Amino acid sequence: MTRQEEKARLRAERLALRDAMGAEERVAANAALFAHGLAGIALAPGAILSGFWPIRSEADIRPLLEALRQRGARIALPVVLDRETIVFRELLADAPVVKTGFGSYGPGPEAPEVAPEILLLPLSAFDARGHRIGYGGGYYDRAIARLVAEGLSVTLIGVAFAIQEVASVPFEAHDRPMDAVLTEGGLRWFRQAKMDG
Repeated sequence: MTRQEEKARLRAERLALRDAMGAEERVAANAALFAHGLAGIALAPGAILSGFWPIRSEADIRPLLEALRQRGARIALPVVLDRETIVFRELLADAPVVKTGFGSYGPGPEAPEVAPEILLLPLSAFDARGHRIGYGGGYYDRAIARLVAEGLSVTLIGVAFAIQEVASVPFEAHDRPMDAVLTEGGLRWFRQAKMDG
C-alpha cells in the first residue's frame, strides 16, 4: 500500500467514526473541548488566531473562538479562493459569515486579510507524534508554507475528537507536524509551547 493509499484509508476510517458519534456524545465532547481550549490556549492581546466554521461532523469550536475574542484575540477564518489557495480573513464581531466555496463558511471579500499567529486546524486523523491527515486537498499545507516563507512563526493546533487518533500517520519530509492537538481529552503539546501565558 502506498503512503497516499494508507492516508486515504485512515482518513475514511476516522471520518466514519467521527460521523457515527451520537448526539449526546458529541455535545459532551464539544463542551470538554471548549473547556480545555479556553484553559490551555494562551494569547497575547491582539494576537491573530484562525479557527474554522464547522462543516460535516467537525468539532464545533465557534464558542471557543468567541471566548478567545472576549480575551482580546483577533479571530480569522480560512477562505477558499480557488482549487489551490486559502487565505485568512478577519472575522469582526457580529460580522456575517457567507458561503466561501467547497462547503465552507467565512467572512466575505470586504473583510481584511490577515496573517494568523495561531492556526486551529481541522483534520481527519492524527498520531501521538503530531502528524496529521487533513482532507486531502493540501490547502492548509500550502497556506502554512506561505506564512513560514513570509518569515512568520505559526503555532499549529489540530482540533479533533479523541477517536480520530491513529497509531501512526504516514508522513513525508516536507510535512510540518502540529505543535499540539486539542480534543475532548485535553490540549496535548507535541513540541515546546511557543505561546506566552
